[in-house]
Amino acid sequence: MSTTDQQAARPRLAVPELLIGIGLLACAGAVAWQTLSIPVSPLYSKVGPTVFPYITMVGMTILSLLLIVAALRGGWQPEEEKETPTDWKAMGIVAVGLVANLVLIQPLGFTAASVIMFVLICHGFGSRHPLRDVLLGLILALAAYFGFARALGVNIGAGFIENQLNTGLDSIIRMLRG
Repeated sequence: MSTTDQQAARPRLAVPELLIGIGLLACAGAVAWQTLSIPVSPLYSKVGPTVFPYITMVGMTILSLLLIVAALRGGWQPEEEKETPTDWKAMGIVAVGLVANLVLIQPLGFTAASVIMFVLICHGFGSRHPLRDVLLGLILALAAYFGFARALGVNIGAGFIENQLNTGLDSIIRMLRG
């Protein structure tokens, strides 16, 4: 077997995939670190506020280790996919959408910030139907908001839209109760 055949048979280290695996492992470490800071009352018997974060951390750790092993074996991307150039403009639009959500959730509320993020991410992935994206984003954001706020009682950032809808729903509920 020649040297070139040996090099072809041995998988190349997939650096981008390795960085993703290491990044996910670092995120798992951050979840563990933050979970350790959650105060746990001795009144909790077996299931407390840290159970699901720890389950998430274990899952992230296992996934990151699998990704690192795959990267060491040559990566998980097919060769033709590796040759496709990165669309930095699309990635930038997606990143702007994520940052916009972080920046806008406080002043505008969860729903408006989520719709803006949804539309930008859809655009980054190639959608050229902003009205449809706004409507879908609105439906998903309202479902998520009311799922958390009404069903679970968790405040995830009420803004103008949420306050108006809450006022309307409260009026309807009062009216139905008589």
